[in-house]
Amino acid sequence: MSKFAFIFPGQGSQFIGMGKDLADNFGSAKAVFEEVDAALSQNLSDLMWSGSEDELKLTANTQPALMAVSVAAMRALEEAHGIGADKAAFIAGHSLGEYSALASAGAISVGDCAKVLRIRGNAMQDAVPAGEGAMAALLGASPEQAAALCAAGASDGPCEIANDNAPGQIVISGAKAAVELAISGAKEAGVKKAVLLPVSAPFHCSLMQPAADAMSEALAGIEIKSPAAPLVANVTAAAGSDPEAIRNQLVEQVTGQVRWTESVQFMASEGVEQTIEAGAGKVLSVMNRRTVRALEGLTMGSPDEINAVAERLNV
Repeated sequence: MSKFAFIFPGQGSQFIGMGKDLADNFGSAKAVFEEVDAALSQNLSDLMWSGSEDELKLTANTQPALMAVSVAAMRALEEAHGIGADKAAFIAGHSLGEYSALASAGAISVGDCAKVLRIRGNAMQDAVPAGEGAMAALLGASPEQAAALCAAGASDGPCEIANDNAPGQIVISGAKAAVELAISGAKEAGVKKAVLLPVSAPFHCSLMQPAADAMSEALAGIEIKSPAAPLVANVTAAAGSDPEAIRNQLVEQVTGQVRWTESVQFMASEGVEQTIEAGAGKVLSVMNRRTVRALEGLTMGSPDEINAVAERLNV
Protein backbone atom coordinates (compact mmCIF):
# COMPACT_ATOMS: atom_id res chain seq x y z
CA MET A 1 0.00 0.00 0.00
CA SER A 2 1.39 3.43 -0.93
CA LYS A 3 1.89 6.07 1.76
CA PHE A 4 -0.52 9.00 1.77
CA ALA A 5 -1.16 12.14 3.82
CA PHE A 6 -4.33 14.05 4.62
CA ILE A 7 -3.93 17.80 4.05
CA PHE A 8 -6.31 20.61 4.99
CA PRO A 9 -6.84 23.97 3.24
CA GLY A 10 -6.63 27.43 4.78
CA GLN A 11 -8.45 30.71 4.35
CA GLY A 12 -9.40 31.58 0.77
CA SER A 13 -10.88 28.16 -0.09
CA GLN A 14 -14.36 29.03 1.24
CA PHE A 15 -17.50 29.29 -0.91
CA ILE A 16 -21.23 29.45 -0.26
CA GLY A 17 -22.71 25.95 -0.26
CA MET A 18 -19.56 24.15 0.86
CA GLY A 19 -20.26 21.00 2.84
CA LYS A 20 -24.04 20.98 2.23
CA ASP A 21 -23.97 17.76 0.18
CA LEU A 22 -21.85 16.11 2.89
CA ALA A 23 -24.43 16.98 5.56
CA ASP A 24 -27.25 15.75 3.31
CA ASN A 25 -25.60 12.39 2.61
CA PHE A 26 -23.70 11.44 5.78
CA GLY A 27 -25.05 11.48 9.33
CA SER A 28 -21.55 11.82 10.76
CA ALA A 29 -20.92 14.92 8.62
CA LYS A 30 -24.24 16.48 9.66
CA ALA A 31 -23.27 15.91 13.29
CA VAL A 32 -20.04 17.92 12.78
CA PHE A 33 -21.95 20.98 11.56
CA GLU A 34 -24.42 20.66 14.43
CA GLU A 35 -21.54 20.45 16.92
CA VAL A 36 -19.91 23.58 15.50
CA ASP A 37 -23.22 25.50 15.53
CA ALA A 38 -23.79 24.51 19.17
CA ALA A 39 -20.23 25.40 20.24
CA LEU A 40 -20.49 28.87 18.70
CA SER A 41 -24.16 29.46 19.65
CA GLN A 42 -24.62 30.49 16.01
CA ASN A 43 -26.25 28.90 12.99
CA LEU A 44 -22.94 28.96 11.09
CA SER A 45 -24.03 26.11 8.80
CA ASP A 46 -26.98 28.20 7.58
CA LEU A 47 -24.59 31.07 6.80
CA MET A 48 -22.28 28.64 4.96
CA TRP A 49 -25.04 27.17 2.84
CA SER A 50 -27.33 30.11 2.10
CA GLY A 51 -25.76 33.25 3.58
CA SER A 52 -23.86 36.11 1.97
CA GLU A 53 -20.36 35.66 0.63
CA ASP A 54 -19.23 38.85 2.39
CA GLU A 55 -20.36 37.50 5.75
CA LEU A 56 -18.70 34.14 5.15
CA LYS A 57 -15.47 35.96 4.21
CA LEU A 58 -15.25 37.53 7.67
CA THR A 59 -12.23 35.84 9.26
CA ALA A 60 -14.13 34.92 12.43
CA ASN A 61 -16.66 32.98 10.31
CA THR A 62 -14.31 31.62 7.64
CA GLN A 63 -11.98 29.84 10.03
CA PRO A 64 -14.49 27.63 11.92
CA ALA A 65 -16.51 27.13 8.71
CA LEU A 66 -13.58 25.71 6.74
CA MET A 67 -12.62 23.51 9.69
CA ALA A 68 -16.18 22.14 9.86
CA VAL A 69 -16.18 21.18 6.17
CA SER A 70 -12.78 19.48 6.43
CA VAL A 71 -13.74 17.46 9.49
CA ALA A 72 -17.13 16.59 7.94
CA ALA A 73 -15.35 15.20 4.84
CA MET A 74 -13.07 13.10 7.03
CA ARG A 75 -15.97 11.76 9.11
CA ALA A 76 -17.87 10.92 5.93
CA LEU A 77 -14.89 8.97 4.57
CA GLU A 78 -14.68 7.03 7.82
CA GLU A 79 -18.44 6.41 7.97
CA ALA A 80 -18.69 5.17 4.39
CA HIS A 81 -15.36 3.42 3.94
CA GLY A 82 -13.72 2.95 7.35
CA ILE A 83 -10.75 5.14 6.44
CA GLY A 84 -9.69 7.59 9.16
CA ALA A 85 -6.69 9.79 9.89
CA ASP A 86 -4.94 6.85 11.57
CA LYS A 87 -4.43 5.25 8.14
CA ALA A 88 -2.32 8.19 6.95
CA ALA A 89 1.45 8.57 7.26
CA PHE A 90 0.98 12.26 8.16
CA ILE A 91 -1.54 15.05 8.52
CA ALA A 92 -0.81 18.69 7.64
CA GLY A 93 -2.81 21.87 7.21
CA HIS A 94 -2.12 25.31 5.74
CA SER A 95 -2.41 27.92 8.51
CA LEU A 96 -5.95 27.46 9.94
CA GLY A 97 -5.93 24.06 8.19
CA GLU A 98 -3.60 22.87 10.95
CA TYR A 99 -6.57 23.07 13.33
CA SER A 100 -8.72 21.09 10.86
CA ALA A 101 -5.99 18.46 10.73
CA LEU A 102 -5.87 18.17 14.52
CA ALA A 103 -9.66 18.02 14.90
CA SER A 104 -9.84 15.38 12.16
CA ALA A 105 -7.19 13.30 13.92
CA GLY A 106 -8.85 13.43 17.33
CA ALA A 107 -6.28 15.74 18.94
CA ILE A 108 -8.75 18.57 19.60
CA SER A 109 -12.52 18.20 19.96
CA VAL A 110 -14.60 19.79 17.19
CA GLY A 111 -16.37 22.06 19.68
CA ASP A 112 -13.12 23.31 21.23
CA CYS A 113 -11.65 23.77 17.77
CA ALA A 114 -14.59 25.92 16.64
CA LYS A 115 -14.32 28.09 19.77
CA VAL A 116 -10.57 28.69 19.50
CA LEU A 117 -10.85 29.40 15.76
CA ARG A 118 -13.49 32.04 16.48
CA ILE A 119 -11.06 33.61 18.97
CA ARG A 120 -8.21 33.26 16.46
CA GLY A 121 -10.21 34.91 13.67
CA ASN A 122 -11.24 37.85 15.85
CA ALA A 123 -7.78 38.24 17.38
CA MET A 124 -6.03 38.22 13.99
CA GLN A 125 -8.51 40.78 12.66
CA ASP A 126 -8.09 43.05 15.71
CA ALA A 127 -4.29 42.82 16.00
CA VAL A 128 -3.60 45.55 13.44
CA PRO A 129 -5.86 48.56 12.70
CA ALA A 130 -7.55 48.37 9.29
CA GLY A 131 -5.40 49.74 6.49
CA GLU A 132 -2.12 49.65 8.44
CA GLY A 133 -1.01 46.18 7.31
CA ALA A 134 -0.68 44.45 3.95
CA MET A 135 0.30 41.20 2.26
CA ALA A 136 1.73 40.66 -1.21
CA ALA A 137 2.40 37.67 -3.44
CA LEU A 138 5.82 37.42 -5.04
CA LEU A 139 5.49 35.25 -8.13
CA GLY A 140 8.64 33.73 -9.56
CA ALA A 141 10.66 34.70 -6.47
CA SER A 142 13.16 32.48 -4.67
CA PRO A 143 13.21 32.49 -0.84
CA GLU A 144 16.49 34.43 -1.05
CA GLN A 145 14.99 37.10 -3.32
CA ALA A 146 11.94 37.38 -1.05
CA ALA A 147 14.15 37.74 2.03
CA ALA A 148 16.18 40.48 0.34
CA LEU A 149 13.03 42.40 -0.62
CA CYS A 150 11.70 42.07 2.94
CA ALA A 151 15.00 43.44 4.26
CA ALA A 152 14.72 46.40 1.86
CA GLY A 153 11.13 47.08 2.92
CA ALA A 154 11.93 46.80 6.63
CA SER A 155 13.18 50.39 6.76
CA ASP A 156 9.48 51.36 6.74
CA GLY A 157 8.32 48.81 9.34
CA PRO A 158 8.04 45.04 9.77
CA CYS A 159 8.15 43.09 6.49
CA GLU A 160 8.51 39.32 6.60
CA ILE A 161 7.95 36.13 4.60
CA ALA A 162 4.52 34.86 5.67
CA ASN A 163 3.99 31.84 3.41
CA ASP A 164 6.40 29.82 1.30
CA ASN A 165 3.65 28.04 -0.62
CA ALA A 166 5.46 26.47 -3.58
CA PRO A 167 8.54 27.18 -5.68
CA GLY A 168 8.03 30.65 -7.15
CA GLN A 169 5.05 31.45 -4.93
CA ILE A 170 5.96 33.35 -1.77
CA VAL A 171 3.75 35.70 0.26
CA ILE A 172 5.17 38.55 2.33
CA SER A 173 3.40 40.37 5.16
CA GLY A 174 3.87 43.41 7.36
CA ALA A 175 3.28 47.14 7.67
CA LYS A 176 1.60 48.51 4.54
CA ALA A 177 4.38 51.02 3.76
CA ALA A 178 7.05 48.34 4.24
CA VAL A 179 5.29 45.81 1.98
CA GLU A 180 4.74 48.49 -0.70
CA LEU A 181 8.42 49.44 -0.52
CA ALA A 182 9.41 45.77 -0.87
CA ILE A 183 7.27 45.20 -3.96
CA SER A 184 8.47 48.45 -5.57
CA GLY A 185 11.91 46.83 -5.87
CA ALA A 186 10.64 43.45 -7.06
CA LYS A 187 11.15 43.98 -10.79
CA GLU A 188 14.70 45.21 -10.33
CA ALA A 189 15.39 42.18 -8.12
CA GLY A 190 14.34 39.83 -10.94
CA VAL A 191 10.96 38.84 -9.51
CA LYS A 192 8.42 38.08 -12.22
CA LYS A 193 5.41 39.70 -10.54
CA ALA A 194 4.54 41.27 -7.18
CA VAL A 195 0.92 41.98 -6.29
CA LEU A 196 -0.82 43.26 -3.18
CA LEU A 197 -3.38 40.74 -1.89
CA PRO A 198 -6.97 41.66 -0.95
CA VAL A 199 -6.65 40.62 2.71
CA SER A 200 -8.04 42.21 5.84
CA ALA A 201 -4.88 41.96 7.98
CA PRO A 202 -1.14 41.15 7.69
CA PHE A 203 -1.20 37.50 8.75
CA HIS A 204 1.85 35.43 9.77
CA CYS A 205 4.18 38.26 10.72
CA SER A 206 5.37 39.89 13.94
CA LEU A 207 2.51 42.44 13.85
CA MET A 208 0.24 39.52 14.82
CA GLN A 209 1.84 39.23 18.28
CA PRO A 210 -1.35 40.41 20.08
CA ALA A 211 -3.21 37.56 18.33
CA ALA A 212 -0.49 35.08 19.33
CA ASP A 213 -0.91 36.20 22.95
CA ALA A 214 -4.68 35.68 22.68
CA MET A 215 -4.15 32.20 21.23
CA SER A 216 -1.68 31.28 23.95
CA GLU A 217 -4.39 32.02 26.50
CA ALA A 218 -7.16 30.29 24.49
CA LEU A 219 -5.13 27.15 23.79
CA ALA A 220 -4.04 26.86 27.43
CA GLY A 221 -7.67 26.22 28.30
CA ILE A 222 -8.35 23.25 26.01
CA GLU A 223 -7.29 19.61 25.97
CA ILE A 224 -4.90 18.55 23.21
CA LYS A 225 -4.19 14.83 22.71
CA SER A 226 -1.71 13.06 20.46
CA PRO A 227 -3.16 13.04 16.92
CA ALA A 228 -3.96 9.73 15.20
CA ALA A 229 -1.17 10.49 12.68
CA PRO A 230 1.91 12.72 13.12
CA LEU A 231 1.31 16.41 12.34
CA VAL A 232 3.72 18.14 9.95
CA ALA A 233 3.71 21.58 11.58
CA ASN A 234 3.74 24.85 9.61
CA VAL A 235 6.50 26.39 11.71
CA THR A 236 8.87 23.40 11.73
CA ALA A 237 8.09 21.55 8.46
CA ALA A 238 8.71 18.40 10.51
CA ALA A 239 6.44 15.75 12.02
CA GLY A 240 5.49 15.34 15.64
CA SER A 241 2.74 14.08 17.93
CA ASP A 242 3.55 15.58 21.34
CA PRO A 243 0.50 17.53 22.58
CA GLU A 244 2.49 20.27 24.36
CA ALA A 245 4.77 20.80 21.36
CA ILE A 246 1.67 21.08 19.16
CA ARG A 247 0.12 23.62 21.57
CA ASN A 248 3.27 25.77 21.36
CA GLN A 249 3.48 25.44 17.56
CA LEU A 250 -0.11 26.66 17.17
CA VAL A 251 0.83 29.82 19.08
CA GLU A 252 4.08 30.29 17.12
CA GLN A 253 2.18 29.80 13.86
CA VAL A 254 0.23 33.08 14.32
CA THR A 255 3.38 35.19 13.84
CA GLY A 256 5.51 32.51 12.15
CA GLN A 257 6.05 31.51 8.56
CA VAL A 258 3.89 28.82 6.93
CA ARG A 259 6.67 26.60 5.59
CA TRP A 260 4.44 24.75 3.16
CA THR A 261 7.01 24.05 0.42
CA GLU A 262 9.31 22.39 2.96
CA SER A 263 6.39 20.52 4.55
CA VAL A 264 5.44 18.97 1.20
CA GLN A 265 9.09 18.15 0.45
CA PHE A 266 9.41 16.52 3.89
CA MET A 267 6.36 14.30 3.34
CA ALA A 268 7.58 13.27 -0.11
CA SER A 269 11.03 12.48 1.31
CA GLU A 270 9.33 10.18 3.83
CA GLY A 271 7.72 8.20 1.01
CA VAL A 272 4.32 9.92 0.69
CA GLU A 273 3.01 9.41 -2.86
CA GLN A 274 -0.48 10.88 -2.51
CA THR A 275 -2.02 13.80 -0.65
CA ILE A 276 -5.75 13.92 0.02
CA GLU A 277 -7.07 17.47 0.44
CA ALA A 278 -10.04 17.16 2.78
CA GLY A 279 -12.61 19.97 2.65
CA ALA A 280 -13.26 22.92 0.36
CA GLY A 281 -11.41 23.44 -2.92
CA LYS A 282 -8.14 22.14 -4.34
CA VAL A 283 -5.70 25.00 -3.77
CA LEU A 284 -3.13 22.87 -1.93
CA SER A 285 -3.23 20.02 -4.44
CA VAL A 286 -2.39 22.42 -7.27
CA MET A 287 0.43 24.07 -5.28
CA ASN A 288 1.90 20.73 -4.23
CA ARG A 289 2.40 19.57 -7.82
CA ARG A 290 4.67 22.59 -8.32
CA THR A 291 6.74 21.43 -5.37
CA VAL A 292 6.91 17.67 -6.08
CA ARG A 293 5.82 16.77 -9.63
CA ALA A 294 5.39 13.08 -8.82
CA LEU A 295 2.99 13.72 -5.94
CA GLU A 296 -0.59 12.70 -6.74
CA GLY A 297 -3.12 15.17 -5.35
CA LEU A 298 -6.64 13.93 -4.58
CA THR A 299 -9.44 16.19 -3.36
CA MET A 300 -12.27 15.25 -1.05
CA GLY A 301 -15.08 17.76 -0.67
CA SER A 302 -18.15 15.99 -2.08
CA PRO A 303 -19.75 12.52 -1.76
CA ASP A 304 -18.50 11.54 -5.24
CA GLU A 305 -14.95 12.60 -4.41
CA ILE A 306 -15.07 10.70 -1.12
CA ASN A 307 -16.01 7.50 -2.96
CA ALA A 308 -13.33 8.12 -5.58
CA VAL A 309 -10.67 8.64 -2.88
CA ALA A 310 -11.66 5.41 -1.12
CA GLU A 311 -11.43 3.50 -4.39
CA ARG A 312 -8.05 5.06 -5.24
CA LEU A 313 -6.51 4.41 -1.83
CA ASN A 314 -7.52 0.77 -1.73
CA VAL A 315 -6.82 0.68 2.00
